[in-house]
Amino acid sequence: MSTQNNSPLGFFERYLTLWVIICIVAGVFLGQFFPLIPETLSQWEYAQVSIPVAVLIWMMIYPMMLKIDFASVVNALKMPRGLIVTCSTNWLIKPFTMFFFAWLFLRVIFGGLIPDDLATEYIAGAVLLGAAPCTAMVFVWSHLTKGNPAYTLVQVSINNLILLVAFAPIVMILLGVSDVLVPYDTLLLSVMLFILVPLSAGYASRKIVIQKKGADYFEKVFLKKFDRIPIIGLLLTLIILFSFQGEVILNNPLHIVLIAVPLIIQTFCIFFVAYGWAWVWKLPHTIAAPAGLIGASNFFELAVAVAISLFGLQSGAALATVVGILVEVPLMLTLVKIANGTRRWFPAQNSPVH
Repeated sequence: MSTQNNSPLGFFERYLTLWVIICIVAGVFLGQFFPLIPETLSQWEYAQVSIPVAVLIWMMIYPMMLKIDFASVVNALKMPRGLIVTCSTNWLIKPFTMFFFAWLFLRVIFGGLIPDDLATEYIAGAVLLGAAPCTAMVFVWSHLTKGNPAYTLVQVSINNLILLVAFAPIVMILLGVSDVLVPYDTLLLSVMLFILVPLSAGYASRKIVIQKKGADYFEKVFLKKFDRIPIIGLLLTLIILFSFQGEVILNNPLHIVLIAVPLIIQTFCIFFVAYGWAWVWKLPHTIAAPAGLIGASNFFELAVAVAISLFGLQSGAALATVVGILVEVPLMLTLVKIANGTRRWFPAQNSPVH
């Protein structure tokens, strides 16, 4: 996105919700009428991570990684308040509010519409989503809110480190199970694909281009070449994801709506907890927006993998994690619009150390 444009979103990004809807419909259509396409793509999968989707997500993340220099990463570590907001919200609040909202709606409010055993599985799936903050897509949402790319990298990286040790205990406590096997291959592959590879490529590209063409060319010409790449990657990702999930959507319309209700409420709740906390602490918008968006989005590859290993491929828990995929992008785009619309509420980036 051009830094010369006063609008946070350009024309293409402003109508992104429309393109998302079109891509969702296109994905479901492909899955139903051209099933060979998702069947072929699904064979390219390792540790529950779709390699074609990983490549597209890499397309989304690489342009943001281009903007990161290691000096800014070091400076980000000197601003702990944003990290406190992110980590406290994600690990001390989010899993427990997710459990509460899922229990309230799926067990109490919708109790007459969902059998007890199925409600238990749906709640389990919701908890798995709530205990796994997002890794990859946060870079896209941060990009759309003009978030600080170095600080976003630090926020995501620290959350990944916490995830390695906190995910299983939280799931065990909330679900009352003792045999949670965290798929570390999924975790490590995701970190490698969604952080290490694009970060290394971005660093190398930045260094080479600046050495050959200069910093002015890099900032004003080279970066502009990638303005639309993240959005194109996002839309293509949606087509693939929804081609995989078309059958699930068409076969479980009522239960998908019922599961979606607590997930939607939870998403808004966590966003406003972190974003409001950042506002109270007067953090810059470039830090506050990613802080709210990290907790609001979920690491659905991990949640799906654990749901399948604990409860089975056809379980209600696995379905609930899939619903998390279905509602996430439209919800996150809504939160991006809210964040961009409230930018003036926050101090500029050059305010005192946070």
